[in-house]
Amino acid sequence: MNMTIQFLAGFLAAILISLLAYWSRSLSRSGAFSAVIIGSLIFGFGGWRWALILLAFFISSSLLTRLFQRRKAEVTEKFAKGGQRDAGQVLANGAIPAVLAMVNLFFPTASWTWWVFAASVAAVNADTWATELGVLNPTPPRLITSGKPVEKGSSGAISPFGLLAALGGAGLIALLSVLLEPAPSSETSAWFAFTAVCLAGLLGALFDSLLGATVQGIYFCPQCKKETERHPVHLCGASTSLRRGWKWLDNDAVNTACSACGAILCLFFYLIVQGLSR
Repeated sequence: MNMTIQFLAGFLAAILISLLAYWSRSLSRSGAFSAVIIGSLIFGFGGWRWALILLAFFISSSLLTRLFQRRKAEVTEKFAKGGQRDAGQVLANGAIPAVLAMVNLFFPTASWTWWVFAASVAAVNADTWATELGVLNPTPPRLITSGKPVEKGSSGAISPFGLLAALGGAGLIALLSVLLEPAPSSETSAWFAFTAVCLAGLLGALFDSLLGATVQGIYFCPQCKKETERHPVHLCGASTSLRRGWKWLDNDAVNTACSACGAILCLFFYLIVQGLSR
């Protein structure tokens, strides 16, 4: 497809999907605007297969956000933002994939750009699935660094439900990346590609939890007596104060790091296999 036509098609498709997401309240106004930019870049530089990978993440994560809302209501005060994604969340999840789609323009015949792109999406999908479904775990989660039981929804907490959900989220993107591979080659087998993308995505989500337990900025609400990601004001209206971590490292920055971690790990796996095959 001609690059100009591809960009135009991507732009129109991104507008349509973003408007539908805005009307369904999955995206805020700023989120819809950012989604148009991210979607246009990924479709324009990568093509429809790349856009489908990103769309699978967005649709699955949006559906999970709407499920079990009553059971998840008790922990919403901990999260930095609600279920309606804004520009910061869209860019945190889509910026790295968009950059990788642009990198693909300079390496049109290479297969690694596709797998690294898929792993970056797999990581944020795994993290989102773990966040949305992990709170349904029947027992309290445990902090990834110490194993100490903490409240549901706490940053850096992991649970059996959350880990299974993360694996499922990463596995979905890994499977789609194998089925939609633009130009299958002998460089990598389907099993290796699936394993690399899935494992990189899962580890990226765990890296997100590690940052949440150690250096992400976590605040304290003096009125509710609870830790939260919300700042400067909690849902109750009280001002929150920094309890631990770096103030500048918010949830959006952690999600960006999660996506980057998935991409880097997949590239590392790819280079190891290429080195062993020589």
